[in-house]
Amino acid sequence: MANCETCVNYVYDEDCEYYVCLVDLDEDEMYRFVHGAANECPYYRLDDEYSIARKQ
Repeated sequence: MANCETCVNYVYDEDCEYYVCLVDLDEDEMYRFVHGAANECPYYRLDDEYSIARKQ
């Protein structure tokens, strides 16, 4: 299972003062995610800020 804290879609919302996921899950996807039926998030992408620097 992917760790949301290392995902590029998991960002801090300064208005709400907490972290939120930018992916807009539909009702079925949200149900599977909340109830643990999904093995991993299909939208997970590692937040690797050095990936561009390594390509240069």
